[in-house]
Amino acid sequence: MLRIHLTADDLARVRFAPRPAPLQELHAALATAVAPLSSAPLFGHWRARVLRSLPAAADPLADLVPGGRPPAFLDVLGDTLDEAFARIRATRPAVVRAELERVYGSGPAPRWIRGLHAGEEASWRAVRRAQRAAYETVLAPVWPLVQDLHRDAFARHALTVAEHGLAAALTSLAPGTRFDGAVWEWPSAPDRDIRPAGRGLLLLPTFHHPSAPLLQDLPPHPLVLTYPSASALPPVPEQQQEQVNPDDPLAAALGRTRASLLRLLDEPLTTTQLARALRVSAATASEHAAALRTAGLLTTTRTGRSVNHARTAMADLMTGPRPTGAKP
Repeated sequence: MLRIHLTADDLARVRFAPRPAPLQELHAALATAVAPLSSAPLFGHWRARVLRSLPAAADPLADLVPGGRPPAFLDVLGDTLDEAFARIRATRPAVVRAELERVYGSGPAPRWIRGLHAGEEASWRAVRRAQRAAYETVLAPVWPLVQDLHRDAFARHALTVAEHGLAAALTSLAPGTRFDGAVWEWPSAPDRDIRPAGRGLLLLPTFHHPSAPLLQDLPPHPLVLTYPSASALPPVPEQQQEQVNPDDPLAAALGRTRASLLRLLDEPLTTTQLARALRVSAATASEHAAALRTAGLLTTTRTGRSVNHARTAMADLMTGPRPTGAKP
């Protein structure tokens, strides 16, 4: 079990990242791609596609993570890939050498890794080319969707904090997490105790890593916790999604799934009922409903263990008559 021991100062410094971090999301995606299939069975087709399509230019990234133990200097945030790489490149040479020695120990290292250890500029260019090649293959096709999903998650958590408090927002990030006093417990994560000791906590969703959270613990910086989003499947490039009926302006504006969800609500339905009708997971249905609720298009009420969703008056006006030939 992961246990994060939070002080009053930590709780006062909890933040939700307002934007996704492309390099952190790339690292999460690559970690999922090379993980055992049993850790993310629903990502099987995605993993096969990613591993098949990664270009040779991305190969140096595998050399940097022998045995799944990346050097800490790769753990940086940045709003763009170039900004993140600039932060990596600004790492003190002594830290780079120490981390490479930790990762490789006394074992043999590829020639270019030895060059990185020596500070050779050609090796740093290889890192940058590898990151760019992997990003263009894995994330660039879905980055606009990742940004949309991140905005939805940010708005949802902000509303939860406002309505129910910080503890409720934190425990809503993953099923089964809970507070024991000031200790935030993640029962499904590997056993570890983390003490930010007043540095605070930055929370960042990932849409490509469905298992345990990823931690970046680099004092004196805040603890960064990259947590799996509620989505059960990785984002799909637009060209792989179902074509939207050009005569359906609601689907063009909201996307086919969210338009279909609204049209299903001629009467209130539970999350489970929506998921079955849409043929998606309950978590995905809940995520779409949360986005529509944030936009003022549906309301959600809880009755016992059931969560019921209903259209708002604005959504009733928007749905109107269904286009000819459109499916719910």
